[in-house]
Amino acid sequence: DHGGVANRLAWKVEIQKLDFHHYLPIFFDGLREQELPYSFVAEQGVMDMLEAGAHKVLPVIPQLIIPIKTALNTREKGVIVKVLKILQALVNCDVAVSGGAGLIGQALVPYYRQILPVLNIFINKNDNLGDGFDYGQRKRVNLGELIIQTLEQLEVHGGEDAFINIKYLVPTYQSVVIY
Repeated sequence: DHGGVANRLAWKVEIQKLDFHHYLPIFFDGLREQELPYSFVAEQGVMDMLEAGAHKVLPVIPQLIIPIKTALNTREKGVIVKVLKILQALVNCDVAVSGGAGLIGQALVPYYRQILPVLNIFINKNDNLGDGFDYGQRKRVNLGELIIQTLEQLEVHGGEDAFINIKYLVPTYQSVVIY
């Protein structure tokens, strides 16, 4: 479906009626795709499902870890950027819902050991422009900054054990939460 300027998916069934245990891991697995239209369908499918069915995501978290890990392990910049943006949306999706407790961030903490080692490799991958301007800043594709933002989101929404686990896997990370 072409929505004017931006493309979007035309769902034949209401997203809330979908079996999240079946479809969400499939869409997450597609995040490692780099070829259009597959990459678009995967990314937009994940975003639509997170937005429409935030209350159904928590029980599916364990099934999402391996697809997230395999996507990050491609070590392709475009794929990593896409997965980091999805991780931020994932952590924030149940906070945005009225009355949401933000449990998805806490549910991800035990899986940091699978997800975060790749981020430690790329955390210093910032674009050095000297005195130039970064006109692509609004697109959020600077890998180093995006990793820091994602780790901050994971810490803020991950509860009291989040910082210790992040620091163990990404030793250069500095806390943003004031205790």
